[in-house]
Amino acid sequence: MSRKTRLYALMERLRDGQLHTAEAMAQDLGVSVRTIYRDMEVLAASGVPVEGARGYGYTALAAVTLPPLNLTEAELDALHIALAALGASDLEEHAQAARSLATKIEAVLPEDTGGPVAPFGFATDAFAEAARGFAHMPAIRAAIRARQKLRVILAGTPHDIRPLHLDYWGRVWTCVCWDEALGDFQRFPLEQIERLSPLPGLFVDEPGKRLEDWQARK
Repeated sequence: MSRKTRLYALMERLRDGQLHTAEAMAQDLGVSVRTIYRDMEVLAASGVPVEGARGYGYTALAAVTLPPLNLTEAELDALHIALAALGASDLEEHAQAARSLATKIEAVLPEDTGGPVAPFGFATDAFAEAARGFAHMPAIRAAIRARQKLRVILAGTPHDIRPLHLDYWGRVWTCVCWDEALGDFQRFPLEQIERLSPLPGLFVDEPGKRLEDWQARK
């Protein structure tokens, strides 16, 4: 298992808000406890809202959500793309401006958890490549609205999916979908998409394959 895959697996584990010990996570992932300690440090440095300490356990705070604003979904997507791309660019003036804008946005974000707000919109460090997935967001959003099946290529393997939801958590955009071949739900980071194309025909909501069915599993 690559380091990035392991970090995603740890993020998925922490999403439930429960306390997870380093020993249990190390055993499940087949790595040392020391490796889990390092991974937790990487996640925290990358903006994932991790809380905990060695010998105690780790959990993640609730994701920070934006208050109601007069922004369309396309405008919000553009904001994420601009901040992520410029914040990681070599153009120092633009990078500084992106960080300044992020700071202003943070000032109006609600704080429901009582913890510090991580920088908004950046995909940094271990997740620096996450911005690659932004290019697929318009097509996925359109497919979700139209109930359009998609064929996505992940690690060289085609998957015919019913896209159900786009999720932003831990500095990573993911797609929740029903995978026709697997016969089950799956969630994958958008950056893992190698190619994407729409399939003919639309899908209808079926019991067991809907977004609410996925949410009921949590």
